[in-house]
Amino acid sequence: MHIYDLRFAHVGPDERVEHDATVDDYQRVQARLGLTRTVVVTPRNYATDNRITLDAIQRLGPERTRGIAVIRADVSEDELQSLHAGGIRGIRFTLYRPEFAVVDFDMLEPLAKRISRYGWHVQLHWTADQVVAHRDILERLTAPIVFDHPGRLPLPEGTRHPAFDIMRGLVERERAWVKLSGAYLDSQVGDAGGYADLDPIARSWIAAAPERLVWGSDWPHSPVSVKPDTGRLFDLLSRWAPDARVRQRILVDNPARLYGFPA
Repeated sequence: MHIYDLRFAHVGPDERVEHDATVDDYQRVQARLGLTRTVVVTPRNYATDNRITLDAIQRLGPERTRGIAVIRADVSEDELQSLHAGGIRGIRFTLYRPEFAVVDFDMLEPLAKRISRYGWHVQLHWTADQVVAHRDILERLTAPIVFDHPGRLPLPEGTRHPAFDIMRGLVERERAWVKLSGAYLDSQVGDAGGYADLDPIARSWIAAAPERLVWGSDWPHSPVSVKPDTGRLFDLLSRWAPDARVRQRILVDNPARLYGFPA
């Protein structure tokens, strides 16, 4: 999920910053859904300034909160150490819309090498076509990979898109994870259709590698103007994974391994 707060400097006008998306606002979401652990991801509005994420980690509780930062290739070693001490456990490469990106594909491999010593991972919000185009880089990466939203497989192709086999191969070799989140990003039937057209994709991942999946709300759902109900998005997981033991893995056990939450 993401935190937005006008107390922190941001890129662009104020109206591009999500409203009602502060730490206080998110704590009400937590209470409603019964969530206790959080992974805060620096939004693109703050470029490579991760102070808003570090602040959120402290306010939500560092023992139960982790962060995903955005950094560039010129980041200093001192800054990496400071980010790690502040609860950062991965870096984000949001490149599905290159015109809005503050990082690029050329930075991925050198940064992956630098963060490996900290046990961090690279979180990739790419299109499925970008996954195919950059397969060689993905195979060479020395840091674990997390495919966001889950791999942005387009419909109606879904798992027939060649990106699925590439991602699945990395997952099966324990080189990658998949995050079940952002159902509204690629669904063609949307909330009115219960996002049912994404069921085959989610269930394929659950059948293939339940031990390599995590869940995310993607709150406050910044890519869309009409916000979905976060509770309804959470309920999708019960439809995709009716077995409570599988949900325990996705919601509790797997994120503990990936993000380093205490037992």
